[in-house]
Amino acid sequence: MTPPSSAVPDEPDLGHVVVVGAGMVAHRFADQLCRRAGDRTFHLTVLGDEPWAPYDRVHLSDVFAGRADADLALDPAPWADPRVELITGDKVEALDREAQTVRTASGRVVPYDTLVLATGSWPWVPRTEGTDLPGVLGYRTLDDVGALRRWVAERSAVLGRPLRGAVVGGGVLGLEAAAALQTLDVAPTVVEFADRLMAVQLDAGGGEALRVLAEGLGMAVRTTTGATRVGAAEDGAVGSLDLSTGDVLPADVVVFSTGIRPRDRLARESGLAIAERGGVVVGPTCRTEDPAVWAVGECASYDGEAVGLVAPGNAMADVVADRLCGGDSVYEKAADGTKLKGVGVDAASFGDVLGLTPGALEVTFADPVARTYRKLVVSDDAQLLLGGVFVGDIALYSSLRPLLGRPLGADPSAFLAPEGGGPAPTELPDDVVLCSCSNVSVGTVREAVTEHGCRSVGEVKSCTRAGTVCGSCVPLLTTVVNRSLEQAGIAVSNAMCEHFAMPRAELYALVRSERLRTFTEVVSRHGTGRGCAVCRPVVASILSSLGIGHVLQPDQAPLQDTNDHLLANLQKDGTYSVVPRMAGGEVTPEKLIAFAEIARDFGLFTRITGAQRIAMFGARQDQLPAIWRRLVDAGFESGQAYGKSLRAVKTCVGQTWCRFGVQDSASMAIRLEMRYRGLRSPHKFKVGVSGCARECAEARGKDVGVIATEQGWNVYVGGNGGFTPRHAELLAEDLDDEALVRTVDRFLALYVRSADRLQRTARWVEAYPGGVAELRRVLVEDSQGIGAELDAEIARHVGGYVDEWRATLDDPEKLRRFTPYVNAPGQPDPDLSYVPERGQARPARAGEHGVPDLRAARSAAAAPDGSLDIEIVPPTREIQESTP
Repeated sequence: MTPPSSAVPDEPDLGHVVVVGAGMVAHRFADQLCRRAGDRTFHLTVLGDEPWAPYDRVHLSDVFAGRADADLALDPAPWADPRVELITGDKVEALDREAQTVRTASGRVVPYDTLVLATGSWPWVPRTEGTDLPGVLGYRTLDDVGALRRWVAERSAVLGRPLRGAVVGGGVLGLEAAAALQTLDVAPTVVEFADRLMAVQLDAGGGEALRVLAEGLGMAVRTTTGATRVGAAEDGAVGSLDLSTGDVLPADVVVFSTGIRPRDRLARESGLAIAERGGVVVGPTCRTEDPAVWAVGECASYDGEAVGLVAPGNAMADVVADRLCGGDSVYEKAADGTKLKGVGVDAASFGDVLGLTPGALEVTFADPVARTYRKLVVSDDAQLLLGGVFVGDIALYSSLRPLLGRPLGADPSAFLAPEGGGPAPTELPDDVVLCSCSNVSVGTVREAVTEHGCRSVGEVKSCTRAGTVCGSCVPLLTTVVNRSLEQAGIAVSNAMCEHFAMPRAELYALVRSERLRTFTEVVSRHGTGRGCAVCRPVVASILSSLGIGHVLQPDQAPLQDTNDHLLANLQKDGTYSVVPRMAGGEVTPEKLIAFAEIARDFGLFTRITGAQRIAMFGARQDQLPAIWRRLVDAGFESGQAYGKSLRAVKTCVGQTWCRFGVQDSASMAIRLEMRYRGLRSPHKFKVGVSGCARECAEARGKDVGVIATEQGWNVYVGGNGGFTPRHAELLAEDLDDEALVRTVDRFLALYVRSADRLQRTARWVEAYPGGVAELRRVLVEDSQGIGAELDAEIARHVGGYVDEWRATLDDPEKLRRFTPYVNAPGQPDPDLSYVPERGQARPARAGEHGVPDLRAARSAAAAPDGSLDIEIVPPTREIQESTP
């Protein structure tokens, strides 16, 4: 943050400053010039060839998440300054350095005293036959976004079916384009020439982890593959994409995202020096060889390199604005980070991701179950941080990136391991750059609190511009702001995020009392903007907890977490698990036979889960409706193994069969499971019911544990397993059946009502004022008089319960989400591979040769002679008719 300069009478005016280009860097320059010039006289003209005022290109993909084009517009404050003139939709065609003028496409001639070239870059497309066909598009501007939407809508209407898409280029923009296609119900295949996705930003391990996550979202990925030709359909539009492997990929829309080149034509034609790899040659002041001409952003080349990120472009804009106002700033290259956004998977990196620094050490942690990959690159003494790669879980990115080139202060492995003991330090030095996009240091953020009176993250963002571009620094920004407020003796805001200035519990109460039914209603009444990855799932959970509509209805589906989008749990190889409810672990022989037949017909892997249910693994996205149709017809219902809700009630056989049982634990477990099935909550929760003190159901390791006694039931709350196990604490004892159910009702209703987002019952019980003793007074003794309210909330849930899968199967619009992402339903996906093992089929490991069909591998596993039969069994007529 740079406060405006005070005008001095003898300071000269700045004359006529002209900026060619109206992108993000041009906006930054205009903003900084207005701020730094103070009351100086100048006239600034910004000339752009796009029809819009400068907009946020970093969040271009947000348009496909429901954000309006106008919402991307950058802060209009610079255009309100009377010294500034913004001209859009008029491309600059020529630069006359001798006359010091520029000429636009409309014939306008604009003179300048100072010229700043901020022309950016243009998307490079390889010389490939057919790139001029209708339906071959780019993905870089609002024009591109509009063209993509129009083409998909028009082409879908012509063909009468969902489209198949291809994205050439597996970098950040390519993956965003693939996600945009999915939003438009187009099944995308990403074609990348390198051996991994995001090849510039990720190492081999990170690229492979990202591939698995991307395929899990339904994107087909082809690496080490080039695009050699775009083929035409019969009507002359795009119809296919020829690959370097010899394969032909059916494609109704092809998006090229294969890199950028500096837009340096104006400079080149005017005789300015151009770097060997393109870009206007500038020095550390960002001045060209012509003292009246400067260049910033992607069109500029400093030290032989043209940058393609907004952060260095903004830094260049700051240097030029400062120099014009008499300062002595110089541009210094800094290793910056990259964060994938708007795709549905998380990936980020910074610094030396490949460990090329001499003597560099790499510390890596990969969790294939959680699908996360984290790596730190450090100096040979393990002290200095040189780089980092994060895929699947990027929580450390924002706090570690500012430490690049600085001492870590802890064992690198402590940062990466689960529940590690080395959290990123919050007492960062003042000179650490917290927000590289806007070049804001930690010290500037602290000054915003201590010197400029900012009292929230939002106020600090407005004051300093930190966190207003890509947003990746917001978690660390929040930490620094809150710590600064605490040190100043100022109460810290408990806002859920920048869009809701309240915690989840308060928002829940407002939504409940005002009977709000959509995210739009909630955010317009109690928030700002269009939400984010933090608040949107929270609102979805609140609406579901209150029984307001199906999770896949149009106004709720875009809010859901990944698994909820398909009502299934994503697995390691990109397929899904199917886990129907088996309350209390019971299943009739008839249902068991139906289950086995379904698993056999689809070739699925089956096993008993830890929650006493039978699960099927290996279902493709397009197979889920057909599988669930048969399960529902057999009497099964969703087990909610995918949601933040009740997972299962584990039990023993109890008094019915066991000679030690003192109560009918099985019947009670089934009663509780059928009562709380589908209850959406801040976090998933589990229940256990043991028929005696021998505790075979491990009830005290559950969120709610019930243990039988000779006099009735003891109920325990706040337990969990996982990385930080906690035994549940006794809430009430010797309860009869009705008192037990009432107590559990109230505990869960109060938890749903008042817990924070993603807060387990264990942490909620620990944090509850007065602990379990106070909970006992509230829930059992009804000390606050809210017992009837809590009872009514559970009664409403029980009365309004609808099986999510049954409701989905009855709604054609909901079934559209399960459109196949391979070439045709029923055919094996070539990127899936399975091998036989122990009579079933499992995903092939690295180096194993498998077949792309579960049924074939399972058939081989069951063959007495161990032979591998790869015949693909066609689906039955019933399955074909059930597949949308």
